[in-house]
Amino acid sequence: VGTQDPGNMGTGVPSSEQTSCAKGDPQVYCSEGAGGTEAVQVTDCESPEDGRSQSEPSYRNPEDSGQLMASYEGKAKGYQVPPFGWRICLAHEFAEKRKPFNANDISLSNLVKHLGMGLRYLQWWYRKTQVEKKKPFIDLINSVPLRQIYGCPLGGIGGGTITRGWRGQFCRWQLNPGMYQHRTVIADQFTVCLRREGQTVYQQVLSVERPSVLRSWNWGLCGYFAFYHALYPRAWTVYQLPGQNVTLTCRQITPILPHDYQDSSLPVGVFVWDVENEGDEALDVSIMFSMRNGLGGGDDAPGGLWNEPFCLERDGETVRGLLLHHPALPNPYTTAVAARRTADTTVTHFTAFDPDSTGQQVWQDLLQDGQLDSPAGRSNPSQKGVGIAGAVCVTSKLPPRGQCRLEFSLAWDMPRIMFGAKGQVYCRRYTRFFGSEGDAAPALSHYALCRYADWEERISAWQSPVLDDRSLPAWYKSALFNELYFLADGGTIWLEVPEDSLLEELGGNMCQLRPTLQEYGRFGYLEGQEYRMYNTYDVHFYASFALVMLWPKLELSLQYDMALATLREDLTWRQYLMSGVMAPVKRRNVIPHDVGDPDDEPWLRVNAYVIHDTADWKDLNLKFVLQVYRDYYLTGDQGFLRDMWPVCLAVMESEMKFDKDQDGLIENGGYADQTYDAWVTTGPSAYCGGLWLAAVAVMVQMAALCGTQDVQDKFSSILRRGKEAYERLLWNGHYYNYDCSSQPQSCSIMSDQCAGQWFLRASGLGEGDTEVFPSPHIVRALQTIFKFNVQAFAGGAMGAVNGMQPHGVPDRSSVQSDEVWVGVVYGLAATMIQEGLTWEGFRTAEGCYRTVWERLGLAFQTPEAYCQQRVFRSLAYMRPLSIWAMQLALQQQQHEKASRPRAEQGTGLNTGPTLGPKGAMANPSPV
Repeated sequence: VGTQDPGNMGTGVPSSEQTSCAKGDPQVYCSEGAGGTEAVQVTDCESPEDGRSQSEPSYRNPEDSGQLMASYEGKAKGYQVPPFGWRICLAHEFAEKRKPFNANDISLSNLVKHLGMGLRYLQWWYRKTQVEKKKPFIDLINSVPLRQIYGCPLGGIGGGTITRGWRGQFCRWQLNPGMYQHRTVIADQFTVCLRREGQTVYQQVLSVERPSVLRSWNWGLCGYFAFYHALYPRAWTVYQLPGQNVTLTCRQITPILPHDYQDSSLPVGVFVWDVENEGDEALDVSIMFSMRNGLGGGDDAPGGLWNEPFCLERDGETVRGLLLHHPALPNPYTTAVAARRTADTTVTHFTAFDPDSTGQQVWQDLLQDGQLDSPAGRSNPSQKGVGIAGAVCVTSKLPPRGQCRLEFSLAWDMPRIMFGAKGQVYCRRYTRFFGSEGDAAPALSHYALCRYADWEERISAWQSPVLDDRSLPAWYKSALFNELYFLADGGTIWLEVPEDSLLEELGGNMCQLRPTLQEYGRFGYLEGQEYRMYNTYDVHFYASFALVMLWPKLELSLQYDMALATLREDLTWRQYLMSGVMAPVKRRNVIPHDVGDPDDEPWLRVNAYVIHDTADWKDLNLKFVLQVYRDYYLTGDQGFLRDMWPVCLAVMESEMKFDKDQDGLIENGGYADQTYDAWVTTGPSAYCGGLWLAAVAVMVQMAALCGTQDVQDKFSSILRRGKEAYERLLWNGHYYNYDCSSQPQSCSIMSDQCAGQWFLRASGLGEGDTEVFPSPHIVRALQTIFKFNVQAFAGGAMGAVNGMQPHGVPDRSSVQSDEVWVGVVYGLAATMIQEGLTWEGFRTAEGCYRTVWERLGLAFQTPEAYCQQRVFRSLAYMRPLSIWAMQLALQQQQHEKASRPRAEQGTGLNTGPTLGPKGAMANPSPV
């Protein structure tokens, strides 16, 4: 790509400021009753030397993650750990501890502006939590606190997720659809046992925790000799066992497979342990995987949970393990902890123990002979208030200077779900392949353990072209794949669609609606883990690049659902919190803000968002039109375009009323009537005006493709007038003004002002015969944004601030104008790449990656926003998936270079009725 060396943009923490392992006498456990009194040594660790040079560049080589690995004192590199990804030493401590944004962070002037909204929100919050006993879709009073602990989530798309932190803890759970529990379950651990000549010589929980429960277990692993490496959907944890000449590499695999609509839906994860013996003595090695039935919270309290062993032999492969049955309503489920038995391994189990006790019985069982007793039969149901856990152990011989492999799986089967309203029952996507009776956990475990090698081959084939491209910076390779976590862990749901659930009177004119939804299911993901609304459309506009490039059929399914919701109405009146006005929930022929709250009944009751009446928002309808054409361009699906054409006409007709003076350009309404829902916009504006012109240009293209000359002429006329008005009213010679108000912020430099051009170029338009915005103006605006919003903000190291005043001070006219929105920055970077400003694009995006992943400790919870100091807002957010727009821009750039000798063929779609995208760009992916 020709980018410059990213240099040192990280803000590290010196070794001297890091937390060292606890000091004191080495712990010694005696293996009583194990055939002798051989001491089991637990090697303590020495603190690392202080004074490590802080002037070294943060990317000395691909393996180095700046200061995140500064604490690592081990020598082990691990078994086949890739060079690229996000890498962190288990002893690392992040120096910066930010807080979630709350009312205390609002300036006095903005507080006064939003006083009415605040009072109405408090009333609404009280009614929701105290009267209805529900969780608010946005809880501004109880924000999720900062936990700098998260790693790659387990689980495919739409079947629920379990996040394993980078220190090894199972700590974030989304089993009930869209609802999160941020809870570290102490009993969920891996433990290693080493034996020499029939004696246990080392037994250690592979955790740096020192909990108050399970005190008989040997906790407090030294984090200085272990590191974590994430390249989603895989992760590696490397443990060098001091004094043992043994290195453990745990590889975590989830079936996230582009263009795969079967295995990608499975609620499974696999843990492959490669154990290397660097010594001259043979060893027996055991790994024990213990897991609590449930999370230890209120769902478990009534009791009635029970465990049982299982063995499934199929196609010559044997899998053994435990089933943890959790029958709590409304969504009962079974978890399977399992392992593959091979000629070289033994699989044993411990059916039930109390995870809140000392844990001595299971610990001594493993200590005695490196195996578990494997009692037959199911456990007794748990008593009220008493927890229950189980464990599975795999044992193998480890020859001198040799290696062995131990394989575990974790699967959970919650096949039939109800949302919070407890209305309809839905089947998850994976039940199409594994049944919906709740007995699929053994088969899921067996399938995962037998297929994971194939999954890894496919993941490698998908990722290798990006990882092997020496022109791409290392941080980008990490960001591109690791940000994809949200497609599975965004409260994501993927449902089967019953044939009788589609209303004929609404979808009858869409020929492919039924086949698409019935073949590929219904897909939903949250705006954010804290902003609990499915398929928030103004934000999906940014995030959708990941979906359409990797699972295009899910993008089309989502678009059909959005079209159905657009044609419906809900005339129930309610009060909107920002303005206090009463208005209907949903009006016909306008795009909804979202398709509902998982704590209610999504798809049946849309628009969970109650801050604004979004029927008057200026961007939603336009974003639908732009996405429809972009999706057609990238998929070549002509039937989809024909089905969406009447809906596009309807929503553009609804949008026409916002052009008050008939100059071909819409006006904003003097409030925050777009995705920046706290940043007031008045009159013609750079953002919404640009989206409008882009959507009008797309309508011209679609009218030509659909053979409607009168419609084409109509929108061509609007486009001519609108382009003139946009340039006359907003272009100031350097950039497009924020809006046309009389307020000081009207001259602000908005980082997102070129969003319309971004989508046009992504759709093969916006240049040559299809140019809408003068190319020199776009390039000049992007250069101005880079100079002011990027380089003049936070030393150029934190991405692009949303708004910057022309004299170089952030726009503080709203609570959002002085924020950095990560997903907007990635979209801006893509726009820069499209316009030939490739170095500037990468430099801009790099600031966000360094800030989120290396400085603030927000890995796998990338927020919507952060400010220059103190705060972040809305953890684990949808919009940063827009980094895939950068990848699309790079691929289009490469395609254009390759086709330059044949320039006479053209590089974009003309206004004529030629159907289909550029062939080389159909279903784009890195392979």
